[in-house]
Amino acid sequence: MDIEIRPLAEADLAAADRIFRLAFGTFVGLPEPSSFMGDAALIAPRWHADPQATLGAFRDGELVGSNFAANWGSFGFFGPLTIRPDLWDQGIARQLLERTMALFAAWGTRQLGLFTFPDSPKHHGFYGKFGFAVGALTPVMAKRVERADTAPWTTIAARPGSLAACRALAGAVYPGLDLTGEIAAVAAQKLGDTVLVHDGTELVAFAVCHAGAGTEAGSDTVYVKFGAAKPGAADAFDRLLAACEAYAHGLGATALMAGTNAARSRALALMEARGFKVAFEGVAMLRDGAAGYNRAECLVMDDWR
Repeated sequence: MDIEIRPLAEADLAAADRIFRLAFGTFVGLPEPSSFMGDAALIAPRWHADPQATLGAFRDGELVGSNFAANWGSFGFFGPLTIRPDLWDQGIARQLLERTMALFAAWGTRQLGLFTFPDSPKHHGFYGKFGFAVGALTPVMAKRVERADTAPWTTIAARPGSLAACRALAGAVYPGLDLTGEIAAVAAQKLGDTVLVHDGTELVAFAVCHAGAGTEAGSDTVYVKFGAAKPGAADAFDRLLAACEAYAHGLGATALMAGTNAARSRALALMEARGFKVAFEGVAMLRDGAAGYNRAECLVMDDWR
């Protein structure tokens, strides 16, 4: 099949979104596949964050699949990788992923990961051909927003000079990890805000949050795309969870969602103590089977969808 792989243009986003929803909705067996993820949005926000990190597969000029790469400094992940269902198993995903891996190589990304279905040997085998190994489950968790905690917190909108401190904190979790691109994208697109927790003048935890319809959260929901506390600061991570709930409460959201890999046992236990329950699960796959920051002591929330 003659397929051209090239960056997506803004005019391609509607088609990419349709294929994304149709592909996942078909795979999970929804009666109306195009309803997958409701009014949440992944495609347009990720394209606007970095158009050159998005790839489309075109047949005779028509978009038939796409993939999105995330550059978090020394760490990167990709997805959603989706192909129009009538063209599954024809090598298009392989061509997209080959070009995606070339992007990571050009960026000098040290560690790569992905989130996929935990019960799909087909997916595990496909990604295994690119050096990814199945790791621990990643529960995506949710809790009902019930209260506004009085613990002090602020947002990056109120303290825009905190970007360097966020970069330093992430780098302490995993060398070179950098979420400032995600923070900037959320601010520029008005997707939500970044919640900050300090001890005096020291930043001890932060969380990049999407809020509401048209973001990765969806209606009445705040979604933590990434959150972390400095190493060893379990109290700061607990305060971050409280701050995220307070942020959600202030927006009138009814649900708070966040994921964490099960290998991060301390973070998972603190989330469960705060009332988070599993909404669904994926599995993390890491290149060469390295742990990255999926380790017991890492106080991190994310899920690499």
